[in-house]
Amino acid sequence: MSRVGVLNFTKGARTIADRATLAIGAATMLLPGMAWAQDATTAAPAAAPAAAAAAPKFDSGDTAWMLTSTALVLMMTVPGLALFYGGMVRKMNVLATLMQSFAITCLVTVIWMIVGYTMAFTDGTGSLGSITGGMSRFFLSGMDINAVNGLAGTIPESVFMMFQMTFAIITPALIAGSFADRMKFSAMCLFMTLWSILIYSPIAHIMWQGTGFMFTRGILDFAGGTVVHINAGIAGLVSCLVLGKRIGYPKTAMPPHNLVLSLIGASLL
Repeated sequence: MSRVGVLNFTKGARTIADRATLAIGAATMLLPGMAWAQDATTAAPAAAPAAAAAAPKFDSGDTAWMLTSTALVLMMTVPGLALFYGGMVRKMNVLATLMQSFAITCLVTVIWMIVGYTMAFTDGTGSLGSITGGMSRFFLSGMDINAVNGLAGTIPESVFMMFQMTFAIITPALIAGSFADRMKFSAMCLFMTLWSILIYSPIAHIMWQGTGFMFTRGILDFAGGTVVHINAGIAGLVSCLVLGKRIGYPKTAMPPHNLVLSLIGASLL
């Protein structure tokens, strides 16, 4: 081999050796990163079951049905109850009667989210724990997407809260039929506010919450017979006795305004 060939061969060998050295060095630097990535990949599946175990397991069917039921119960008040009462009063009071049901819906919605829900469906403390709940859900504090209520473990607590809110709405709205035609709107709003906080929420806690006075004694409330119907019935009886008869009754004729509206409302109910 000539001298030139030897030099070219030596130069090529050095180039190959240099490239091999660089490749080995790069691989050595990448190995820790590859090992770390493999460890992270291996650790991810192990962390996933732990996170899944911590989060509640919601049932999509239960949640969908409860949302549907919430809409149906709300429809019992507006427009159901509003039309039922509005059709039976005199023409001059039909709008006022319709507005009573609508205003109660708005008013109780705010009251329920502020203080009604926490009084009804949280565990109370001390001697009053069996009568009313605590303030852990005051202004819906701490109610995130993963929160659940012990009475409904397969749906979000926000859905449970809304479903129970529809009953908190229709119960005082039922009372409005007992004083139709003869209570000022401002007095009605004040009365419903106090009644919802002081009467409905404690009764709901006593009958429906797991630590309630009646619930712990094995007394069951079928279809809201106590919390809704007896509760509203007694309140309606007392309110109409306090207010007295309509002015002009029974000398003045007071025919219903529109029984077709009452029929539609009754059908919705």
